[in-house]
Amino acid sequence: MLQKILIANRGEIAVRVIRAARELGIQTVAVYSDLDRNALHVRIADEAYALGGQTATESYLNTETILEAVRASGADAVHPGYGFFSENADFARAITEMGVAFIGPPPEAIEEMGDKVSSRKAAQRGGAPIVPGTTEFAKSADEIVEFGNASGWPVAIKAAFGGGGRGMKVVEDAGSVADAMAGAQREAKSFFGRDEVYVERYLTWPRHIEVQVIGDQQGEVVWVSTRDCSAQRRHQKLIEEAPAPHLPDGVESAMGEAAVKAAKAVGYSNAGTVEFIYQDGDFFFLEMNTRLQVEHPVTEAITGIDLVEWQIRIAAGEPLPMTQDEVLATRRGHAIEVRINAEDPAGGKFLPSPGPIRSLSTPDGFGVRFDGGYEAGDEISQYYDNLLGKLIVWGKDRETAIARTIRALEDTVVEGVATTIPADLAILRHDDFANVEHSTRWVEERLDLSALVTHAAPGDADEGAEADEAEPMVERSTTVEVNGKRFSVKMWVPEAPAVLAGSGGGLRQRATRRTPAGGGGGAAGSGQITVPMQGTIVKILVEIGQEVDVGQPVVLLEAMKMENQINADKSGKVTEIKVEAGQTVGGGDVVVVIGD
Repeated sequence: MLQKILIANRGEIAVRVIRAARELGIQTVAVYSDLDRNALHVRIADEAYALGGQTATESYLNTETILEAVRASGADAVHPGYGFFSENADFARAITEMGVAFIGPPPEAIEEMGDKVSSRKAAQRGGAPIVPGTTEFAKSADEIVEFGNASGWPVAIKAAFGGGGRGMKVVEDAGSVADAMAGAQREAKSFFGRDEVYVERYLTWPRHIEVQVIGDQQGEVVWVSTRDCSAQRRHQKLIEEAPAPHLPDGVESAMGEAAVKAAKAVGYSNAGTVEFIYQDGDFFFLEMNTRLQVEHPVTEAITGIDLVEWQIRIAAGEPLPMTQDEVLATRRGHAIEVRINAEDPAGGKFLPSPGPIRSLSTPDGFGVRFDGGYEAGDEISQYYDNLLGKLIVWGKDRETAIARTIRALEDTVVEGVATTIPADLAILRHDDFANVEHSTRWVEERLDLSALVTHAAPGDADEGAEADEAEPMVERSTTVEVNGKRFSVKMWVPEAPAVLAGSGGGLRQRATRRTPAGGGGGAAGSGQITVPMQGTIVKILVEIGQEVDVGQPVVLLEAMKMENQINADKSGKVTEIKVEAGQTVGGGDVVVVIGD
């Protein structure tokens, strides 16, 4: 068995892996950026090492710094989590060349399946039908236009080395291709470190169904369950469920068998997910994610299988503990996972909502589990993914699971940031979801969130007080860094009163804060175009003196790894541009001024 695991990630997944390792008696090592110095995953790990930097590129995507932490800690294994380096073959190879176990698939399998283009070829070898598209990287916008004209619009431009909807742009016509391709490449580079893209036909009303597979180093591969992940916004999942409901007889097993064949075609081991698009009784291979998925807990909930434990044991060389028939025999009931993201869903806009979490009360009860990466007092940064936590609920059947999930969401309280909870409840309460008539486009095209509003809650009064000179000494705990390694220490210091958070900005959710008008901000029609959240200006879309129409995009803002268009709130002439590309701005900052 492995002795010490370094988790090359942050947030909820780092916490998840640390807890599984502790249950196996394995020591854990966290790594952290400057912004994550006191994050939950750092606090609960046995050891922690500083990576420096703030952005993902400066920290969690800094290969040499992470490798140095592996050497300094003496870890004999690395778990990459999901995102960051989880599907990076060069990183996996660098780990294994150190003589350290990589808790994931072989680098060669990551290369072939992590590249969405070559994975399509591998799926064909395994006999799985693929969505019509290219089998080479797109080198120019003209190539994509040619494909769209020949195959039909819309088309999807997708990151070749990514997943989770990051670096994906849906294009409706030839005139939008150049900007969409550039946007997809920017997002892919920011989130995955690679900017190659490819193109495929975008189906009009599909369901997104995936198959959890896991294989050992002896060559055995099993599929564990299907999951339906069709409730999405911006091509990123909101709600997942297992098993995938309302499939015709034989389709689930056919998907499972196709997934196993695709995995075996590349010599796959450890956990992975084969994703399919399903429409009108037919399914098509979409891609393979060569890592643990965010939604893996719904599979665990219906099987009782700890997939992270299996990952660790397989990385240590152990064989699969169950046969295919034994795995399928464990399944019972239905499970739903809700991703609770720090986004404001008012009006269906899903604007990122970074900031401090002033209070967090998670639900409990029979069949309820909450996987979180934050506690009250922690802060959700604009520089990282905005997943606050995941609610996983089991029920004896789908109807029970839906009702229990609604109750659990109603019991969840978050103060300080807006979350997707109101939108999640709208989805779960809708007849289309209950009847499985939704698709990957349903949330954005048919779910009516126009009346969804959010409200700020009053902040606490500042109750700080002056310290008494004669107050006694008390024992305090703190953390220090010595040569980049984190230590927890205790010391005796003069007692000081607690300082409570000042007023303003606090949110209580179930209800969340308002969305700025017009996608831009400021008073409607004022011409003072502001940004609704902290972020980085990616691109200026207008020039001084240019005439613009109300609703026309004026700048692109990146926040929490997502690009957001900031739109004009009135028609007129651009009289002032107050920002430039690459500049960091805060919520409420004026970026463009439009005159009459």
